[in-house]
Amino acid sequence: MNSVATFLVGVAIFAGIIGIVIPVLPGAILSLAAILVWALEEQSATGWIVLTAAVLLIGAGQVVKYIVPERRLRESGVPRRSMLFGVLLGIVGFFVIPVVGMFIGFPVGVYLSERQRLGTHDQAWASTKHALRATGLSILIEFIGTSLAAAVWLVAVLFLV
Repeated sequence: MNSVATFLVGVAIFAGIIGIVIPVLPGAILSLAAILVWALEEQSATGWIVLTAAVLLIGAGQVVKYIVPERRLRESGVPRRSMLFGVLLGIVGFFVIPVVGMFIGFPVGVYLSERQRLGTHDQAWASTKHALRATGLSILIEFIGTSLAAAVWLVAVLFLV
């Protein structure tokens, strides 16, 4: 693969990582797709090993990003219904206020659902903070898995290919 194409794959991987933090792009999937394109173009043992490592790292990140925050939410008592309402309001917010609306809509949705369920501001706000922490942890887990996959790719490009 020529250096321009390799650079473009690197840009796509980086865009995917940014897409995890700012969820406009399908972050981990974009990074994995870029590594897949690179491996298909390389057609070498190194390329397939890197692709396998990326699938394992990103796949593990995708699984763990749901398991760990879900357990913490259960322990704190935040129901799935509140999270679902937050996600729905986040999606609406994304279209009403492009890009930042999701960051406004999600916590407002969780808060409103929890306020209706619990009745008091203090309890609803505490639940909303738990939901935000769990969401942040989920993003961090996905970010770490995808960044590790990107690091494996970068090491292969710089030192092995």
